[in-house]
Amino acid sequence: MAQKTQGVIAAGHPQTAEAGRLILEAGGNAFDAAIAAVLAACVVESTLTSLGGGGFLLAHSQNQENRLFDFFCQTPQRKKAVADLDFGPVDLNFGGAVQTFHIGKASIAVPGLVAGLFTVHQQLGRLPFKVLIEPAVDYARRGFTVNAFNAFTYRLLQPILTHTAEGQAIYAPQGALLEAGETGRCPALANTLEYLAQKGAREFYQGDLAHHLVASLADGGYLTLEDLQTYQVWVRPPLALTYRGHRLLTNPPPSSGGSLIAFALKLLEAVDMTTIRLESVEHLALFSQIMALTNQARNHHYDPAIYQSDIAARFLSEKLLKQYQAHLLGPFPSNKLGSTTHISVLDQEGNAASVTSSNGEGSAHFLPGTGIMLNNMLGEADLNPHGFHQWATGQRLSSMMAPTLLLGEQRPELVLGSGGSNRIRTALWQVISHYLDFGLALPEAVTQSRLHWEDYHLNVEPLKNPEVLEILAFQDGTQVHLWREQNMFFGGVHAVGYPASGILEGVGDPRRAGAVQHCYAPG
Repeated sequence: MAQKTQGVIAAGHPQTAEAGRLILEAGGNAFDAAIAAVLAACVVESTLTSLGGGGFLLAHSQNQENRLFDFFCQTPQRKKAVADLDFGPVDLNFGGAVQTFHIGKASIAVPGLVAGLFTVHQQLGRLPFKVLIEPAVDYARRGFTVNAFNAFTYRLLQPILTHTAEGQAIYAPQGALLEAGETGRCPALANTLEYLAQKGAREFYQGDLAHHLVASLADGGYLTLEDLQTYQVWVRPPLALTYRGHRLLTNPPPSSGGSLIAFALKLLEAVDMTTIRLESVEHLALFSQIMALTNQARNHHYDPAIYQSDIAARFLSEKLLKQYQAHLLGPFPSNKLGSTTHISVLDQEGNAASVTSSNGEGSAHFLPGTGIMLNNMLGEADLNPHGFHQWATGQRLSSMMAPTLLLGEQRPELVLGSGGSNRIRTALWQVISHYLDFGLALPEAVTQSRLHWEDYHLNVEPLKNPEVLEILAFQDGTQVHLWREQNMFFGGVHAVGYPASGILEGVGDPRRAGAVQHCYAPG
C-alpha cells in the first residue's frame, strides 16, 4: 500500500474536499488531489463547474517551478448568421433582484477543462488517471448528499437546470428540485468519466465524443470539429509581483483578474497600513477608493490593450501606478452571482495547486447521454464587453478567475482563489491584506467582512461598528449598502496555508459552504 501524503485541501463542498483527501491518502501529490477534487466538483458542485467548462490551475512544485495552466474557454473559429442561432435570455431571480443571462447552443464556447486536467496530470501527476476519477465516479453513481448551498443554487438556476429532460432527470428526478438532505446522482457522468479515463483527452477533442458533441450543436450552435481539434492548453509563467516583500504569483493576461489584483495591491503598497485600524472609516474609504481607481485604470489602460503581449508590464509600470497612487485618500474618482468554484491544495512535499473553474450559469444544453452540461461563456455579458456575437474568432476569452499563491522563503505560504465573477479580484486582495497588513490568522483573514465598490455602489458586509458608515462620505454620489449577513456575493475564498507554526491549515469560506479536509501521514 502506498504511503499517505500529508496535506490539506480547501474547497466549496465537503465531498469535493474529501475527494482530494482520498487521493492524498492513496499516495498522490497536491496536483493529483486537485484534479480529483475538480472532477468531484463536476458532480457535487455541478451548478458551478463542469467538464463542459474551463478554468486555470496555478502550480508550484517541490522543485520550485511555477506554472500557470490556462484551460479556459475559447471562441469558435467561425461565425454564423444570428438568425440561425439558438441563443436567448433567461431571467434568474436572486431574491430581490432579477438578472438576465443568455443560454442556448450558441452560448457555448470551446470547453477546455478536460484538456486542462489531463495536461496537468501528464506534467505533474503521480497516480494513474483512472485512480483520480474514482471519488467522482462514486459520488455520481452511488450518490452524494445535497447540502443547503446546492439546494440554493438549484433553485436559483432552475430555469436552466430543468430546461431539458436530461437536466430534469439530474436535478428534479421526482418532478421537484432536489432539496437539502436528499441524494443527488448522475450515473451518465460516472460512465463518461470512466470512458475518458480509458480513452484520454483526445477522445473529447478528436474522437467519437467530439463528433457526438458537434452533431448535437448542428442546429443552432457555433462549434465545429475544427474548434475542438485546434484547442490547446496554454502553459506559461504566472504573473509575479512583490507585495511588502512577499512574492505573489497569480493569473497573467489575457485573463484580467490577476492583473487587477496586482494593480490594487501595488496601490495599497503605497499606504502605511500601520496607521489604519481594521473596519475604521479610513480602512473602508481606502479600500473603496482602491477598487474605484483600479476599475478606472482597467477601463482606460487595460481592457483596450488586453491581448497585447506587453500589457502586464505596461499596466503595472511604476509610471502608471504613481499616477493612480497620487489619488489615494484624495477626491474619489469619477468614472452577479459568479458560477465559479475554487480548490486549494498544499502537501508536505512542498507542492501547491490553486485551481479555479467555471461553467458560467450553464447553457442548458447537455451533451446527450453523458451527464455533461456545456458552458454558456458566449452568453456571459461580463465576458463579452463589446456585445454578444461580437467576439474575435479563435481567441481565449478573458476571465476574472485568479488562482493565487503567496510564496515564503522555503515553501508556499498561502494558496488561495475564489469564485464570484467581478468580486473575485476584490475578495482575494482583501484576504491578502487582512493576512499581511492587519496580521489576521488565516481563518480570520478569510471570514473577516469584505466590501466591494463598483458602479457607484459600495456593498459592505456586517461590521462590528456599523455607525462608521454614517461618516463615510463620497463626493461622487456613491450609495452605501450594508448587508445583514455575509453572502456569496462577496466571493468564496477557499485557502490553505503553511503559517509560521509549520502546521498545514486550511479554511473553506462559509459564504459558499466551503470545507476543509486534512490527510495526516504517519510519523
